[in-house]
Amino acid sequence: MTRSTNARLAGFTFLFYIVAGVISLLLGAGSGEGTAARLADIAQHSGAVRASLLLAPLMWMSAIVLAVTLYSLTREEDPDLALLVLACRVGEGVVGATGTVASVGLLWFATSTGLPAPDPLAGFLFQWGGWNTTISALFFAIGSTIFSYLLLRGRMVPVVLAWLGVVASVVLVVGLPLQLAGFLQGSVTNFMWIPMAAFEIPLGFWLIFKGVARRTG
Repeated sequence: MTRSTNARLAGFTFLFYIVAGVISLLLGAGSGEGTAARLADIAQHSGAVRASLLLAPLMWMSAIVLAVTLYSLTREEDPDLALLVLACRVGEGVVGATGTVASVGLLWFATSTGLPAPDPLAGFLFQWGGWNTTISALFFAIGSTIFSYLLLRGRMVPVVLAWLGVVASVVLVVGLPLQLAGFLQGSVTNFMWIPMAAFEIPLGFWLIFKGVARRTG
């Protein structure tokens, strides 16, 4: 594919990934106090959970598409760092795919009859889903940091936008391990994603309509 085609595909995929992620969160279930209550919530909203599972493969593939297109856009700036971005985004997609096993397992627990309730394994699956999401996000954050740095170094997009990407990515690189270790909890774990949204949404539109500039000189 040409450079402009890769830029447009990357821009569209950025935006699609965000929209699909928001819809998946809205469709998700499993709230309540205790494993039994959370399983009951999944059973009550099983249709929404099944719909979110249909979105899951599209989200894995979005990460893979971004791995390839971002590598294509940045390899002239630094092929080694661009390859590292590709590896991180592939890791993000693969780890995210394995996490879907937890969602499928919880749906099975919630909708099957004759099972002990609540089974300890169901409680573990709830935890696994959260851990998996954070680990996948950490792969994303590392890849995004390097990618934003390459955008900045190569002056491929407006400098302000590239700097926002670097800062937003570093916030996640620092915050996500703290979240995984249990030092960060509650609403702050949601707030730290706001700078990333402020970066990726404009970047998506920029890549679609403007593409990326080549380094001159």
